[in-house]
Amino acid sequence: MDMRYTPEQVDLKHRAAEYARLLMRYEDQSEQAGGPLPQQLVTELTRAAMDAGVYAINMPAEWGGAGLSLLDQVIVEEEFGKVTNCLWDIPWRPANVLAYGDERQREKYLLPVIRAEKFDAFAVTEPGAGSDPSAGTSTATRTDGGWLLNGEKWFVTCGDIADFLLVQADAGPERQPTLFFVDKAAPGVEMTRVPRFMHSAVNGHPEFTFTNVFVADEDVLGGVGNGYELTKEWFTDERLMIAARTVGAAERALELARDWAVEREQFGAPIASYQLIQGMLADCAVDIAVNRAYTHQVAWEADQPHTDRKTLHAKASTAKLAASEAAGRVADRCLQIFGGRGYDRSYAVERMYRELRVDRIWEGTSEIQRLIIANELIKRGTRALALPVH
Repeated sequence: MDMRYTPEQVDLKHRAAEYARLLMRYEDQSEQAGGPLPQQLVTELTRAAMDAGVYAINMPAEWGGAGLSLLDQVIVEEEFGKVTNCLWDIPWRPANVLAYGDERQREKYLLPVIRAEKFDAFAVTEPGAGSDPSAGTSTATRTDGGWLLNGEKWFVTCGDIADFLLVQADAGPERQPTLFFVDKAAPGVEMTRVPRFMHSAVNGHPEFTFTNVFVADEDVLGGVGNGYELTKEWFTDERLMIAARTVGAAERALELARDWAVEREQFGAPIASYQLIQGMLADCAVDIAVNRAYTHQVAWEADQPHTDRKTLHAKASTAKLAASEAAGRVADRCLQIFGGRGYDRSYAVERMYRELRVDRIWEGTSEIQRLIIANELIKRGTRALALPVH
């Protein structure tokens, strides 16, 4: 396995880093506003992402996307992770499962997203079904020409700006898990609440109710009963991208803490000269290095033909679990190095400390990742997870 970047990947990383620095200019503005930025500014930043080739990075070039491999996407998302206030949502990344739509669905839903004319959001979690999606109570009942959707969804990331939702519901008396395209403006769809969370994100995570929402047969994604498999594939990619972003965030936090430690003097010397500070810096560097390497490895494996998808699912969980928990440790140490200033919201390290906490929760809690990993070990043994594909 050659871990050196190709010249094209070096250029990609440079473009992603340049774009991330552009987003960083608006972090304070977003924080002061409680998250949102003016729509005109978001439009300009969206166009800049397209110009830089870092928009819709997970979609094929022939459809207008950037056409990047998963490893290339990890390279981009690592740079994006250095930006606070979830401003990395502006260079939009459509749900990967939209690519499974038929030609009509692609024309109606996916291509407008790739052109930044529309936005999608994934609606899976419910009040009583978070870590256990099979406990969901949303239903789709057969009616003439389609389905009547009823239920409630929480934590619909970017649902406030989305034009349509991918809603997971149990279809028919057999309760077959299925994904439905749902126009947010359809009768019976109501966005009931946009909670305020620890982080000040540019987009929200609202709650929705669905009351006898009609969904035509042609707006079922991937066929009735295939919802869990599609959602699992979405989770695999999203967990890898969370791993990448948390590595990037940790790297920026360490860079800031290192510079602060070198410049900040106490007791007549830079605090970087004191071994307790040095130990924290070293531990941060180790956490970042090992998790970057593993995340890159799993992304590379995902790009290889014939990689077992079940093992890959567990490896993505391993990357997400390890990187998100490591990033939390890094942010905590770096805030400590900054002392009282680390508790000031105008410092990026404070925002990272708050924002990284959710990465141990969304797209599957750390506890769920452990169960996925353990299940793979029990079924297939240690070699499946320990060794790269060959």
